[in-house]
Amino acid sequence: MTSRLSSEPPAGGAGLRERILLAAEQLLDEAGPGGLSMREVARRVGVTHQAPYHHFGDRETILAELVTRGLRELAARLALANEGLADGQPVEAAMASGEAYVGYALDHPGLFRVMFRPDLCDASRFVSVEQAGEQAHRELSHMVATLYATRDTETLAQVYWAQVHGLAVLLLDGPLGAMTPDTGQRRALARQALTVFARQMLSRPLGD
Repeated sequence: MTSRLSSEPPAGGAGLRERILLAAEQLLDEAGPGGLSMREVARRVGVTHQAPYHHFGDRETILAELVTRGLRELAARLALANEGLADGQPVEAAMASGEAYVGYALDHPGLFRVMFRPDLCDASRFVSVEQAGEQAHRELSHMVATLYATRDTETLAQVYWAQVHGLAVLLLDGPLGAMTPDTGQRRALARQALTVFARQMLSRPLGD
């Protein structure tokens, strides 16, 4: 398999920093957080084992940068999905948001598995992680607030988050993933599940 690293700029300066991050995400995809080490990142990039420390103080700092980028991309996907809210099609809008979330997980499985793990990346240590997380959550809350005339937006946002996050985890690491190993099949199954959920949630007044 051809490594994505081969298309990156030569090691050094900003180029080296990006190569380190790319190698780290590849390791997350291949071996999970347990396989991510500064030494292995350096080996993959082709630099001395001390070189990554010139850009990142430790392993968690690399994770924090990746998680920040991941949350920002997730927020951007949710924001794009939210552009459909003005069309007056609530079920489709809710589905688009869910597909944006689950789609991100399927596109970046290794990173997704660590994005919401404070034991691996403590957001209280990294302002950028905290801010990016808030940005993504604002997009989710915006969708809920637009779809429902209720003051309890936060509770509903948690319900939607739990549904899409649980679906993503089941597709990546659970029995749904074992049933549908093909990524295309996983996306189709996700769409089916999101359709049913959105229709049920939006077909009746809250409290019924």
